[in-house]
Amino acid sequence: MKYVTVAGCRLEYRDIPATVEGRPALLLLHEGLGCVAMWRHFPEKLAAATGCRMIVWSRAGYGGSQPWPEPRRPDYMHREAQRALPELLAALGIERPVLIGHSDGGSIALIFAGSFPAAVRGIAVLAPHEFVEEVTLAGIRAARTAWETTDLPKKLARYHHERTEQVFRDWNDIWLSPAFRDWNVEEYLPRIACPVLAIQGEDDEYATMRQIEAIAEQVLGARLLKLAACGHTPQRDQEAAVLAALSEFVAGF
Repeated sequence: MKYVTVAGCRLEYRDIPATVEGRPALLLLHEGLGCVAMWRHFPEKLAAATGCRMIVWSRAGYGGSQPWPEPRRPDYMHREAQRALPELLAALGIERPVLIGHSDGGSIALIFAGSFPAAVRGIAVLAPHEFVEEVTLAGIRAARTAWETTDLPKKLARYHHERTEQVFRDWNDIWLSPAFRDWNVEEYLPRIACPVLAIQGEDDEYATMRQIEAIAEQVLGARLLKLAACGHTPQRDQEAAVLAALSEFVAGF
C-alpha cells in the first residue's frame, strides 16, 4: 500500500501501472462504507481488461486513511469532489482521468465532473445517487438494524479497524438526518461535458431506476446499463457484465 497526503490527511492508495501506452488513468471511487480493500480483485481485473493505470484509494476516515479533522456534514460528498479529489489528482500528477464511482463514489464523480468539466475525460457511475428517495432511506434504516442485530460490525472491522463504528455512524446518521432529506446534486448534471456511463441493478435495495434515468435526461449523450438480477453492488453481482461495459466505455478514449 502507498500513501499520499491530501488536505492534510494521509490517505492509503494502490497504483496499478498501465500495460498499454496512451491509455487514460482510471480512478475508482468507493461507496459510503467502502475502502481500497473492499473492491477485492475488481481493480486488477479492470486494469487487465483495459490496459490502463488504475488508482484506488480510501477516502479520509476509511480503511487505513486518516480521518478528516472536522465532523461529517451533509455536504461531505461535495467536500470530497471539490476539495479532496482535485488535491489527490495534483499530488499524483494525474490529468483528465476517467472516474469510476460506486454509490457515494458515483455521486462524488458526478459532482466533480459538473464542477470541473475540463478536468475529466469520462465518468462511469455504478448505482449513484443524485437525490434522496424513500427506498434509499428504507435501505439505510435496514442497514442500521443489521448493524445492531447481526455480525455486520465484525465484517466491517476487517477493513476499518478501530474506526469501524465511526465509519458506519457517519454514513448512517447523515443519510437519515433531517438536514440530508433535501440533498440533491442534479444541478451538476447539465454542466457535465464528458461521456457518461451509468449502471444500476434492477434489484437495487437503495434506489430506483430514477437515479440513472435522471442522468440520461440531463447529461447529453449519457449511456445507461440496467442489469437484471443485480442489487446495489453491480461490480460484484454482475461482475462480467460490468467489466465488459467499462472496458468498452474506456476503449472510446
